[in-house]
Amino acid sequence: MEPAAPGTIVTLKDVAAASGVSISTASRALDERTTSRSAAAAHVRKIAEELGYRRNSFASNLRRGETRTLGVLVPRLSDTVMALMFEELERAASDRGYFAMVATSGDDPDDERRAAETLLDRNVDGLILATARIDDDLPKHLRERGLAHALVLRTDGISPSAVGDDEVGGYLAVRHLIDLGHSEIGVVTGPSFTSTGIARLAGARKALEGAGIAVREDWLIAAGYGIESGFSAAETLLSGDSGKRPSAVFAANDNLAMGAIAAAHRLGITVGEDLALVGYNDIPLSSRLPTPLSSVRVPLEQIAANAIDLIVNPGKEPRIRKSMPTLIPRQSSGSPLRSAAP
Repeated sequence: MEPAAPGTIVTLKDVAAASGVSISTASRALDERTTSRSAAAAHVRKIAEELGYRRNSFASNLRRGETRTLGVLVPRLSDTVMALMFEELERAASDRGYFAMVATSGDDPDDERRAAETLLDRNVDGLILATARIDDDLPKHLRERGLAHALVLRTDGISPSAVGDDEVGGYLAVRHLIDLGHSEIGVVTGPSFTSTGIARLAGARKALEGAGIAVREDWLIAAGYGIESGFSAAETLLSGDSGKRPSAVFAANDNLAMGAIAAAHRLGITVGEDLALVGYNDIPLSSRLPTPLSSVRVPLEQIAANAIDLIVNPGKEPRIRKSMPTLIPRQSSGSPLRSAAP
């Protein structure tokens, strides 16, 4: 069959007529939401392709009250984890026939609310929130308005959420340092207003207490998640002499760990030899540093798939889905201490 002449708009009616079926039958055969493998449906799709028919999915979805579009709200795309998370969400959405659009909000709750409303004004079918604060009211307002949404990489314990098991991740990081023979362990955790910071610190405490190691509160420092915050916190931890500073540090994300590396370098401390260090998230740069960084890997692909599923299948349980992290040991955590050898 010859394709339509250039500039000619091929309609569903044209496809139905050429296929010898009704318009409704042609519509069902060409609906991307269906997976009909009947000979009749295959024939319609073949005719449509030969004619150069292009289905107007946007108009079709609007008639059904859908746009097949999801809004994703992140603090900033300059953060590597947020950028990677959006890429995985975009891919997972596409696999399910959705398009994902992103908006950034910074860390201010008012800016977050405005960014969310901007996405909602574009008639998205649901919102995915990667913003960090657990004390903002946006998820509550979305619940009250009956709007489809899911939290990703953090949870308020109520709204649908797709997260890594941050408590397990914090435990794995500190347990790794303990297994290497360290008992003088500092922790640079994330902000106290984030579920990730709270849970990773809880996991670190659990590992220390389980090993019978007294928790030194002055060695537990809450900080922002940026490199500068890691530098400042590590400088505080490491500025004493070797008998008054930790021999190992768990940094609750890789940016904090890179800040700690910079602080250690300024103080003449060699990471991987004088100081064992473990980060979190295992961003691509972690393995490429001059001293490759031990880190807790978060399964972003699985978390993204869970987040999309919570929007697409809102009644499906569980509502809070945790994916297991994995410790990736590298040179920065060093070798077992001699004192740890039997």
